[in-house]
Amino acid sequence: MTETPLRVVLADDHPLLRHGLRSLLEEVGAAEVVGEAETGERAVELALELEPDVVVMDLAMPGAGGIEATRAIIDARPDMGVLVLTMSEDDASVFAALRAGARGYVLKGSDGGDFLGAVRAVARGEAVYGPGVASRISRFLTAGPSPTPFSDLTAREREILDLLADGLSNADIAAKLFLSMKTVKNHLTSIFAKLQVADRAQAAVRARQAGLGS
Repeated sequence: MTETPLRVVLADDHPLLRHGLRSLLEEVGAAEVVGEAETGERAVELALELEPDVVVMDLAMPGAGGIEATRAIIDARPDMGVLVLTMSEDDASVFAALRAGARGYVLKGSDGGDFLGAVRAVARGEAVYGPGVASRISRFLTAGPSPTPFSDLTAREREILDLLADGLSNADIAAKLFLSMKTVKNHLTSIFAKLQVADRAQAAVRARQAGLGS
């Protein structure tokens, strides 16, 4: 009896990469690529329409990025497997993807066997991460608690985060602190990375949970 092939949607804005992944999955991995998306929005549409076993998701795509697309897919289909395949290995990207609901995180430099193994593992409902990513997660989970909330933020970053938790826009924060918009944006980028969040909304939630904001 022939085993039903895994059904996969590929989301990446590089056609040549998608072609290579399709060939690997279909010729070596005994899988079927049922759809291809060049944007995050299209990835969500195909995932909900085709209900594949696995969505292979790049993080950097036009329009809604991979984080937002992953979150939208998991919100609608909590059991769907999303495997992030990306060049980004910084902590902020890793943890933002995991918080969005990705079940796996593999770097594009991985070999074909590791990638196929990750696709199969995610399809089985397992969580799978490349060696470098796994070590980052391990360090995060085993690290002791910070002595104070957000102790790695600078005084200025804590001030901006407090105003963000109050609901102020970038322009409001800039005006209140007599800073340029560019400076505020640079501080926010640093804050998001240190808090390991993807956007303003997640940062605000974290800040309010820690008692910041009114």
